[in-house]
Amino acid sequence: MHELIRDITLCILFAWMLGLLAHFSRQPLILAYLIAGFCIGPFGAGWVKSQESISVISELGLIFMLFMIGLEIDLKKIVRAGKVILFAAGGQLIGGCVLGVLFFVGIGLSLGGGHFDAVYLCVACALSSTVIIVKVLYEKRELDTLPGRITLGVLVLQDIFAILFLAVQPSLANLEVSVILLSIGRVALLVAAALLVSRYVLPRLFHQIARRPELILLGALAWCFLVAETAERLSLSREMGALIAGVSLSTFPYALDVTAKVTTLRDFFITLFFVALGMTIPVPGLSVIGLALMIAAFTVVSRLVTTFAPLYLMKQGLRASLLPALNLAQISEFSLVVIQTGVADHHIAAETANAASFAFVVLAVLSTFVMTRSDEITRWAIGPLKRIGLRDLDHGNGHAEEGHEGGHGEARRIVILGFFRAASALLAEIERQAPVLLEQITVIDFNPNVYKTLLSRGLHVIYGDISSADTLLHAGVGKSEMIILSVPDALLKGASNEKLVRHVRTLNPTAMIVATADLLSDVGELYAAGASYVTVTRLSDAHELFTVIEAAQAGLLADKRTELDVRLGERREVLP
Repeated sequence: MHELIRDITLCILFAWMLGLLAHFSRQPLILAYLIAGFCIGPFGAGWVKSQESISVISELGLIFMLFMIGLEIDLKKIVRAGKVILFAAGGQLIGGCVLGVLFFVGIGLSLGGGHFDAVYLCVACALSSTVIIVKVLYEKRELDTLPGRITLGVLVLQDIFAILFLAVQPSLANLEVSVILLSIGRVALLVAAALLVSRYVLPRLFHQIARRPELILLGALAWCFLVAETAERLSLSREMGALIAGVSLSTFPYALDVTAKVTTLRDFFITLFFVALGMTIPVPGLSVIGLALMIAAFTVVSRLVTTFAPLYLMKQGLRASLLPALNLAQISEFSLVVIQTGVADHHIAAETANAASFAFVVLAVLSTFVMTRSDEITRWAIGPLKRIGLRDLDHGNGHAEEGHEGGHGEARRIVILGFFRAASALLAEIERQAPVLLEQITVIDFNPNVYKTLLSRGLHVIYGDISSADTLLHAGVGKSEMIILSVPDALLKGASNEKLVRHVRTLNPTAMIVATADLLSDVGELYAAGASYVTVTRLSDAHELFTVIEAAQAGLLADKRTELDVRLGERREVLP
């Protein structure tokens, strides 16, 4: 026991020190934890040698990690997932697994006879890192963009795929139809029981202890370990049970409260899991490094092929097809979970598992770098893709005749550069108050959904990147009378309102240019750049909130809400 406490102390101390180094060098924390484990483990300094300690630390971390993954799986979002996300995820998962089996068997890895290296690797390479992707997209403010939503939707469906694999994983050595059906039946029984209890029993218990945070936390942990141990008794795995426990809690009213209270504990044990995983990684030989590089290269290539192709075939355009493919081009921390379950059941060779861990590290670093520069990479790639014959949504757009349909022809009198919620609201307001004005408006944007929706409504829309000088020049912005920039700097890609104002002013010295300021200090800079008028959205927001306060003080808040409901009911916005 004393040895275990000492080992955990070393794990946390080195994870923290290397975590600080990773934070300041802007590298993934998971990478720091793996290196920390390697440094103190039996293949490093040898300060932690007990295999029992490593096993206990790893299993606890794994159980908590899967419990939290389950808590964060939103079943309602999966049900509501659009066909674009469903087809993209289906194409990526099925295509990735098929290509994976062919590739890994082709390089000589085993597929049967008690050894399933190729199977585990193809599944591991089909999953992408939720931790890395969400962190980078959040920092870039791209979670709510179309490529961001597609990426997150695919991640959720990847988690479901991993759950299904974990259900049959214990029976891989005896993979018969009856065995598969029995495994799925056990999972279905456990899921049904867990959902019933979390629906009809747990809400009442948690309601009674809602004011006792320590009991909320203890209750969540008790539920996690109860379902995990039940899964073990059903010849499944504790990890599978922890995942089901999390998914069942994600559907009930106190899920947010439970998640908030368990998060700190989760981070502690996830740290321990990755440090323990790092302890199992030996100093790599040339064969391990070679296999790791092949795994990493296959993951990138297969992701680009299997993600880009379905999105492109569904006419999402080159940019919206490329960005999710770049976002998803790494191996998931869940993949390491899958690999470790295979190691525990002696399904996969230690050398193969080590190579997968090294491939995860390589891709974690490269993927973070690529995702932070994905817009520049996408702009660079679109030209060559067009030259080899791939058509973008702007294919066939003309620039000489204004009367062409389908987004052809030069821009009209009023141009809206970039289309997000403010522009959506503006068009709805124009449609309500001055619909004739819609015939004088051109929208330029690269969101394929916006492009298709506006075309279907009969508006003039040009597909293109507003940060590109060629787009603005060929669209004929130089002849327009009013140019509106309604997208804030935080959401613009490859440009800012100030740069756009300067460029548009160069193309069109006489146009009225309306720009948007995020900060009060930006107003003067935008006027200096050539803007005719600058909107500051916080002022209109403040005015609206002040009228709400006045209505509340006068006892008229219900009337104001009714008035707002009527106004919302009259609108047909492109973006909800």
